[in-house]
Amino acid sequence: MTDKVIENNQVTVMGEVISGFTYSHEIFGEGFYMVDIRCKRLSESYDVIPVMISERLLDVTADYIGELICVNGQFRSYNRHEEKKNKLVLSVFAREVIFLEEMEESSKTNQIFLDGFICKEPIYRKTPLGREIADLLLAVNRPYGKSDYIPCICWGRNARYASGFAVGERCAVWGRIQSREYMKKIDDDRTERRVAYEVSVSKLETSERDQEEQEMQVYSTSC
Repeated sequence: MTDKVIENNQVTVMGEVISGFTYSHEIFGEGFYMVDIRCKRLSESYDVIPVMISERLLDVTADYIGELICVNGQFRSYNRHEEKKNKLVLSVFAREVIFLEEMEESSKTNQIFLDGFICKEPIYRKTPLGREIADLLLAVNRPYGKSDYIPCICWGRNARYASGFAVGERCAVWGRIQSREYMKKIDDDRTERRVAYEVSVSKLETSERDQEEQEMQVYSTSC
């Protein structure tokens, strides 16, 4: 049961460790720590991905800054209460950490697959230059009745396709985790630099819609 559920949320990120470990929380005597990994994009820019690592998986007292690592795990979320409202906090939960001597140019440094359910009506819009964008919020189940809520962003044809999704519809997405900086207005005199994380979708499909299309094709053939 557990292995089957884990299959619906798979992440692999490869990159350079650019921070030390900071304490996050403890569960049943097991401490969890956060560390930042810088993953190279094809465009020569980078995504900085927060990774949560158990103290039983890695020596969190050691200095790994500058090391190259590959992390396999899941993209997880939790709500943190701040400024009188809840904030969705996202990070990669590490299940395996592999140290690398080098990374080949062809290496896929940032990959994610999610299989979940649309839990909020898609938001479709166009940029001033006419580029189509759709925002999705995907609920991905995990063991013990919990779910992760993952924001996803689609572009172009994928955005048009996603704009017709219904709340509750099952959806699978493939893509990469991206980090995006923005300025948050605190009050009239202050702004604060923040980082948002989301899945940039390269491919997506819905189980219900695919099944309907298959049934229509069968019906057309039989007629």
